[in-house]
Amino acid sequence: MTVRTEKDGAVWTVIIDRPEARNAVNPETAEALRDAFCEFEANRDAKVAVFYGSGGAFCAGGDLKYLSSLTDENFHDRFVDGMAFPMGGAAPPAPIMGSSRMEFTKPVIGAIEGPAVAGGMELALTCDMRVMGERAYMGVYCRRWGVPLIDGGTIRLPRLVGQGKALDIVLTGRKVTAQECERIGLCEYIVPDGETRAKAEMLAHQITRFPWRTVLADRRSVIKGRGLSVCDGLRLEWANGLEAMRKDGVAGAARFRDGAGRHGDYETI
Repeated sequence: MTVRTEKDGAVWTVIIDRPEARNAVNPETAEALRDAFCEFEANRDAKVAVFYGSGGAFCAGGDLKYLSSLTDENFHDRFVDGMAFPMGGAAPPAPIMGSSRMEFTKPVIGAIEGPAVAGGMELALTCDMRVMGERAYMGVYCRRWGVPLIDGGTIRLPRLVGQGKALDIVLTGRKVTAQECERIGLCEYIVPDGETRAKAEMLAHQITRFPWRTVLADRRSVIKGRGLSVCDGLRLEWANGLEAMRKDGVAGAARFRDGAGRHGDYETI
């Protein structure tokens, strides 16, 4: 099995487990990744996913040994007939990187050790936030082999770092260190090597403690509000938040009134 899921209550950790290939994604792994995240999306008890690669590497991208075996005939079968459209949470045949075309409805945190390059960087970009080890790195390493970004990299990267910086990273194919990633907005936390999973799971458990309708409403507003005018964004935020305010906000205000969570105490919320 090249992908496994370890469950700790509401936090599910999805792990690519091909350390001998630096967690490069072959067709079997792609299907397993798609299935793991579809299961996470469908399970009501699962609230936050952590995305991790075993053996000191997040993911070295698509498996080039597999790609090199394609002929004109099976290239069409794999890339044209087998591409994962429509988008969203559906489970059609998996694209090259498995879960890259999914639009998650719940938080996903990337725990990145070592390389997250080429398609592996594209998988990292599907996460809501990223925790990187001190020596972890990203990069469009597929540039040198003529393999294009077809798993979301050209769409998600500029939304995080801006067009100019995205084009720098995409066109040069250079190494982007964890320190640069933090500086330009490609990761939110840097921790000592070997500690990314623990940090990501700690953040995940912290998030699950909050009133859940409100967490999902605010997450949805941040993601779906991108590109809207201020007026349309405010309308979206209001629509997303109204039910959460009615069911979670009023009850939370009552808990505060009765003494919970005073002086920044999150243990009694």
